[in-house]
Amino acid sequence: MRRSLAYTSSPLLASKTPAWRSKFVMGCIVLAFTGLAVRAAWVQVIDNDFFQRQGEVRFARTLELSANRGRILDRNGLILASSVPAASIWSIPEDVEKNTPEDLAKLPKLAKLMDMPLDQLKKKLAEDKSFVWVKRQLDWDVGLQIKALGIKGIYQTREYKRQYPEGEAAAHIVGFTNVEDKGQEGMELAFEKDLAGKPGSRRVIKDRLGRVVDGVGEEVPPIDGRDIQLSVDSKIQFFAYQKLKEQVLAHKAVGGTVVVMDAKTGELLALANYPSFNPSNRKHLTGEQLRNRAITDVFEPGSTMKPITVGIALESGKFKPSTIVDTTPGRINVTGSTISDTHNYGVLTVEGVIQKSSNVGTTKISQQLTAQEMWETFSAVGFGQKPQIAFPGAASGRLRPYKTWRPVEQATMSYGYGLSASLLQMSRSYTVFSNGGKVIPATMLKLDRPPVGVPVFSEKTAEQVRKMLALATGPGGTGQRAQTVGYSVGGKSGTARKQVGKSYAQGKYRAWFTGMAPIEDPRVIVAVMVDEPSNGTYYGGTVAAPVFSTVVQQSLRLLGVAPDMAVQPQIVANPVEESL
Repeated sequence: MRRSLAYTSSPLLASKTPAWRSKFVMGCIVLAFTGLAVRAAWVQVIDNDFFQRQGEVRFARTLELSANRGRILDRNGLILASSVPAASIWSIPEDVEKNTPEDLAKLPKLAKLMDMPLDQLKKKLAEDKSFVWVKRQLDWDVGLQIKALGIKGIYQTREYKRQYPEGEAAAHIVGFTNVEDKGQEGMELAFEKDLAGKPGSRRVIKDRLGRVVDGVGEEVPPIDGRDIQLSVDSKIQFFAYQKLKEQVLAHKAVGGTVVVMDAKTGELLALANYPSFNPSNRKHLTGEQLRNRAITDVFEPGSTMKPITVGIALESGKFKPSTIVDTTPGRINVTGSTISDTHNYGVLTVEGVIQKSSNVGTTKISQQLTAQEMWETFSAVGFGQKPQIAFPGAASGRLRPYKTWRPVEQATMSYGYGLSASLLQMSRSYTVFSNGGKVIPATMLKLDRPPVGVPVFSEKTAEQVRKMLALATGPGGTGQRAQTVGYSVGGKSGTARKQVGKSYAQGKYRAWFTGMAPIEDPRVIVAVMVDEPSNGTYYGGTVAAPVFSTVVQQSLRLLGVAPDMAVQPQIVANPVEESL
């Protein structure tokens, strides 16, 4: 028989509990849930901005959508600089450590693909636990091979890197970009805003591994950079660079520069410097390597100034090409300073002064001119003025106010000492002879229409000086080695002592040659400077003129200019050496 339980027999169970106690407990529970509900509503509905921001900080990201950088093209549409896809490798090192031994064994192969020693890779991965860039801007194919390794914690992102097909030949014109694809030198820097474009953006939610989970909001598409078309002809540029390089090495010179300018438009067809650099390899670059010497460096131009001085004299009406200038005995004293020629040329005409490059003759001509009219013409053709050219660091050179000139300074400036100019300024100044007495601006950009020139000389004066320049390159002249097959040329050589500090260095010179061709209707102006030739000869007529000759001939052929001569160059055994 089952025994029944009497619950009321227990003193605890038998005691009566007050009704208010159970109601109080129930009320507390209801109040707690009500508080949680109110808090949830406050956090999620009413005042959720703070928590929304905190969530976004942890999981939401704004991705920058890179704009494709514009190309740099030569005048014929050939590519000088363009951007191609590249893989940049990044890592979460703490995730790399979680790989299996089999995957960790792939690290040597990863290092090899990135052309990086294994020890350097491991050092990179030890820099930070949460994020580290391992290698930027690898070839896209290499990035695909790295992705195929499947190493946990090794990721990649798509970027762009710049390619420069012309390499060293056009490096000083084009410049280069940094790892962030921002212009650092040359036209890459000058036209950064145009080339860079405008990046877009995309708001996304990412997980802790950086993978995109979902998109948020509207996507702002990028605006690609625009292409820039230069006036440069890449074929002329390459040829000029090669010939300059050969001459610098042959004469054991410090360096050299060549400028090729369209004589009708002022467009720069080539601008080469040696030594140069590889714009695709930014390691071990120095400031000296990066300087575009034709634009940023200034020198005393020496005898290449004499045609401009003679042009002033002809324009003044005080001289004619046939006017007699007595240079006997080959030297002249100006307020206690002696100015000399390399030889006693005796009695010369004004034409002869240019042909023989007589310092004494040029000095005597300048003594019949005023300092003001010389200064005004020098300024008009661009000396002492910063070139209005779209290129960073263009130098203005030095041309002191004429009121401070002493008689000896006026004399030395007439043949290229006491003032300074860049090779670009020297090239531009000669457009006054190729354009009927009008000087035109230089430009690095391809023009749609011819520029407007500024009158300086009359057409008659310009033509007379061109004939003198032709004499200077003919028999008996100082620039005979400037002659070329098939084309008539005219130009002026110069040999200037190199100034170091406040004095001239012993045995150091700069060899110049500036001229144009064909001489009757010039199409190109070519200026050459070789710095410190040290292989036994240093005169502009023997060092710089041969570069002029070959560059002129090739440039005119590439431009489709028909030959105007059928004779071979006539170079005498011992050409005249210009006075220093």
